[in-house]
Amino acid sequence: MLAENALSCGVVIVAAGRGERAGSHADGPKQYRRIGGRPVISHTLDLFVNWPHAKCIVVVIHPDDEALLEAARAAALPAGDRLTVVHGGPTRQQSVLAGLEALAADGISHVLIQDAVRPFVEPAILERTLTAFHHGARAVLPAVAVADTLKRADANGNVAETVSRSGLFAAQTPQSFHFQTILEAHRRAAASARTDFTDDAAIAEWAGVRVHLVEGGAGNVKLTLQKDLAMADQRLSHGLPDVRTGNGYDVHQLVQGDGVTLCGLFIAHDQKLSGHSDADVALHALTDALLATCGAGDIGDHFPPSDPQWKGAASRIFLEHAAAIVREKGGTIMNADVSLIAEAPKVGPHREAMRRNLAEFLGIALDRCSVKATTNEKIGFIGRREGIAAIATATVVYKGSEA
Repeated sequence: MLAENALSCGVVIVAAGRGERAGSHADGPKQYRRIGGRPVISHTLDLFVNWPHAKCIVVVIHPDDEALLEAARAAALPAGDRLTVVHGGPTRQQSVLAGLEALAADGISHVLIQDAVRPFVEPAILERTLTAFHHGARAVLPAVAVADTLKRADANGNVAETVSRSGLFAAQTPQSFHFQTILEAHRRAAASARTDFTDDAAIAEWAGVRVHLVEGGAGNVKLTLQKDLAMADQRLSHGLPDVRTGNGYDVHQLVQGDGVTLCGLFIAHDQKLSGHSDADVALHALTDALLATCGAGDIGDHFPPSDPQWKGAASRIFLEHAAAIVREKGGTIMNADVSLIAEAPKVGPHREAMRRNLAEFLGIALDRCSVKATTNEKIGFIGRREGIAAIATATVVYKGSEA
């Protein structure tokens, strides 16, 4: 089994195709057509930019599509220096190899290879893929069992036979692999002039790698034809966006000590916060705010203070757990805001470090994290320096939900 801290993932998004089956369009190839008001690839980028396990992302495009991708990136979540763009080749196989080569120096252990025109990958598929990696799989393929009756036709267009669908699955992406394994397999395929592989799992099979199946998703469709794009647009445009806001509040008593931990940052002080864990009121309040966006209870339900294993625990564990629940339910964390109420210590000198911690713990951009502080004007228990309180607000957008 793979140790948790040994897994580092890269992502290759294949977007070099011309998409002729979807018809010509002023917006360009199908990966740049608009669904829900944004290019298809913008939605795909959002998924992996928002996924905390994606260390680096390579987008493989046609050389003529530089401007189209720039416009699509502007409509997606900011990826910063995690994202690299390379040019692909005449075939999908050559384009994937170009993306893999671009990741070769990044020190990743695993890679996910994703079609740009599959913008509806459920977060649960990514989690199932990670679980398979942790159990030793070197190649993981999301797939759905074939439900329709299959017929084989003869040369005249008549039914020649009914094909048993037992054991048959339809392959999806992301197709995911131990990085060096799939890189070497692709290089071998290129060196042998094999260009007839229909997907990356087929190359792994050819190279003698066992491919492990995980459950895909019925909604994880590839947008191939114009009707697919129309249905995707309707899916994203129907009804109001599912934007949810959660609030959280926490307070802890101050006692004699040598410092407090706020937003995961230790600040030297002549007092400390009393609590079962590290008593980080900011992260506790934000954990509750995130859980509130999907009705998942509160921090005490998930981490009871009566449980000795959480004594002295770092509160980032609680926050990252809440963020994982949100993502598992299809949520994208858009903003995290924390207000601290304390007479001391001063928060201002530490605000940026606190914001950076929130961005890291939640896997979101720094400009989506806010930390503020105020005193209680020496009124009440906070004014008497007997405690510190925090109020937090989280904004999350959920997809595929009905009101």
